Amino acid sequence: MAPETRRRTRVQPCRWCGREVPDAGMGRRRQYCRQSCRQRAYEQRSIVKGTSLAPDSVVLTAEEAAQLSDRVYQVRCAAEDMATALQEGAGADELRDLCDDLLRAAKAADGWR
Repeated sequence: MAPETRRRTRVQPCRWCGREVPDAGMGRRRQYCRQSCRQRAYEQRSIVKGTSLAPDSVVLTAEEAAQLSDRVYQVRCAAEDMATALQEGAGADELRDLCDDLLRAAKAADGWR
């Protein structure tokens, strides 16, 4: 396959929201999935400019940090439940339910952006 017709196969996540960025094909890879994500990233960089915060810092309110911590805790608990069930020789149906719970918690934790 000629280099100019080759498509990129690696998925590029949006640098702001984490969604998949559509591949434009030629040229430099896009960093953001939408103009609004690009704008939010610019605003964030502008806020921390001239401060002691690193340019790639993420600033959360106390409430947002607590919510994120809660979601991470739910993922950890679901993973521990799964590990305990495996050690105790749980059946396939119970493991499937626990796996569903773990995936649900992980998806909720991933949606913090």
